[in-house]
Amino acid sequence: MKTGRRTATVATFVGALGLSVLNAPAAQAADTGITVSGIVINNGKPIVVGTSKVVEPPIRFNIALPAGYSTANPFRYDAEPFLYRGSISTAAKTGENYIGPGGYTCYETDAKHARCEGNLYIDPDRTQDHVDSNSDATTWKVGVTLRLFKADGGLKAEERETRSTTVQFRRAAKVTTNASPEPVTKGKPITVTGKLTRANWSTKKYGTYSGRTVGLQFRAKGTDTYRTIKKSTTSSTGALKTTVTASVDGYYRWVYNGNATTGATTSTADYIDVR
Repeated sequence: MKTGRRTATVATFVGALGLSVLNAPAAQAADTGITVSGIVINNGKPIVVGTSKVVEPPIRFNIALPAGYSTANPFRYDAEPFLYRGSISTAAKTGENYIGPGGYTCYETDAKHARCEGNLYIDPDRTQDHVDSNSDATTWKVGVTLRLFKADGGLKAEERETRSTTVQFRRAAKVTTNASPEPVTKGKPITVTGKLTRANWSTKKYGTYSGRTVGLQFRAKGTDTYRTIKKSTTSSTGALKTTVTASVDGYYRWVYNGNATTGATTSTADYIDVR
């Protein structure tokens, strides 16, 4: 796609509630005439969040401006997609159950249109408006705040729109693998253990994940492809354990495919030398 002239950069870093969400002057809700289309968040994939690492999912969208406004003057309009739960007005005004952009840049395609790209900002360490409860591992709605400004900088019109697009949030998971003994005699048993945990957004720690079916995969030395050779269910402590017969040198790993509330994860592989 041809890149046009950059028209504006919006920066709202370190978990700010979005450009002027809390600080904008009051205005009557009114149709701004701005059209936002083609919103794509995280390339259409679920957003997986752990307990401490900031996550910045990519976002892109298009803007079309009303009569009297031009991309040549980017400070006279604002269009800000965001994610929310519950009431759209409460989320946007208070920041509760609200996730806004970390920053984005818009590029002019013509005098009335721009394409924008950037990222959302999700900090699981925050105690208020980001993911602070395990119930946040659910479907979030997409909203857009639209604003027009007067020539003197005053707010002319503001509106918030909800969209049919939704985004799924999932708790990050981790799984470990240990295969033994090392080395092992051909034909003898190999015991493969591991543990599955997932992020607890309330405690900001990883906790055991019981009753989950996890696949054991094997890749022979000198090959590129893993194949699932067994499946096991995690215990009450998240533990995994199974036994296989030693045949050739290779790598073992556990793979959890995830579910509606929990992200997929693959362990680091453990190599076994068969003699």
